Amino acid sequence: MFLPERLKTHPTISLYVGVLLAMVGILSLSFLAFHLIADRMQRIEIDPTFIKFDELQLESARTALQHRGQPGLRDYLASLDHIFGGSHYLLDAKGADLVTGTNRAWMLPAPPADKLRVRAHGRWTLAHRSEDAQYWFTAEGQLGPPHIWTFLPYYFLVIGVAGVLCWLASVGVVSPIRRIAATIGQFGQGDLTARVHTKRTDEIGQLGRSFNQMAERLERLIVSERRLLGDISHELRSPLARLKFAVKLARTSQDNQAALDRIERDIDRITSLVADIVEITFIEGDPAVQDTGIVRAGEIIDEVVRDCALEAQFRDCSIDVGGKLTGEVLGSHELLRRAIENVLRNGIRYSPKRSAIQLTVAENEREATITVRDFGPGVPEDAVTRIFDPFFRVEDARDTNGGGSGMGLSIAKRAVQLHHGTIVAENASPGLRVRITIPLAMQPGVAFAQVTAQD
Repeated sequence: MFLPERLKTHPTISLYVGVLLAMVGILSLSFLAFHLIADRMQRIEIDPTFIKFDELQLESARTALQHRGQPGLRDYLASLDHIFGGSHYLLDAKGADLVTGTNRAWMLPAPPADKLRVRAHGRWTLAHRSEDAQYWFTAEGQLGPPHIWTFLPYYFLVIGVAGVLCWLASVGVVSPIRRIAATIGQFGQGDLTARVHTKRTDEIGQLGRSFNQMAERLERLIVSERRLLGDISHELRSPLARLKFAVKLARTSQDNQAALDRIERDIDRITSLVADIVEITFIEGDPAVQDTGIVRAGEIIDEVVRDCALEAQFRDCSIDVGGKLTGEVLGSHELLRRAIENVLRNGIRYSPKRSAIQLTVAENEREATITVRDFGPGVPEDAVTRIFDPFFRVEDARDTNGGGSGMGLSIAKRAVQLHHGTIVAENASPGLRVRITIPLAMQPGVAFAQVTAQD
């Protein structure tokens, strides 16, 4: 199938790699963002604070010099060295050390800068000029271990957490998707029973359940179509064989009229069968091409009764209608008419002479119910659920005058299902009762949609 072959052709395309790369990318972007944030905080919040602190130390050293002379300045700078580490100095405007007289102009920034804070070559240096430009406060010292070594355990912790999250993503996302892909491939290779087994309630679980629903519908459709093709082949075999025999008989027999009559009956039977197949195809076609809209259920009942009255009269029986429908149905007028008509004609076909076919209708705020009951022989209990199958007939052998092709109730079932309704049959002793239930359009959310044929 397409998906497995694609995976085989491109083995490097993997969600595992994608998740890993995504995690690495997120981690890298996070480190970059943290670095930019820290740099901005350094420039906006921390550096101004240190500059004010340098200014405070400069004024304190200046005060110590003015009030206690060089001994007082030396003691103050020694205390700074002890507390903060490094070496602290108070210089004059030209860079001379006011305690030792040493020239330290190299520690001063190039004009016109009045402050300096540098970290380079494993050392730190700072310089701050007084407002009257008479003094410079400077300091220098050895840098501590690089920050990367200080925070290295935390980096490893972040990388470890990212690795665990990557593994969880693989187990929770990639592996289920691969299992679903494998199931789809298995289904595509002909295993119609392949299903996704999942209890998840997230999007992956919804994907699996959607595939299962699709697979069940396709399985029913494929099995139904295979059975339908087999039934069609079986149904066509007998009339075609009789046609072939009738043709030979017409060529050799002196009574050509009897042979032609046989040929005509078999042609009529094949024509009826083809018409039923075309009708099934129409019902299972695209709803977008069908005439759908709001239809009045009562008008359909009246129309069907008028159309079937002549056939009932011909068979010396009648149609008794009870109840009234006022609700509306969202769907196809023609398909609903065919469904009800096929059920009613089936009742007429098997009703004894001088009997009545009871057509009872009822409705509530949710749905309409149409019940057709005849007083014929009914059907065996083991065949009640099978009478809606294509080509199923209670009698094993029927001639052209004995009934239709066995597609009428199957067509009715498909049309009812297409309208989200149900159709069931039961023996009424005597006779057969068929009940159709159709949702009414007054409820929000009732939509006309395609459904697949069920066995």
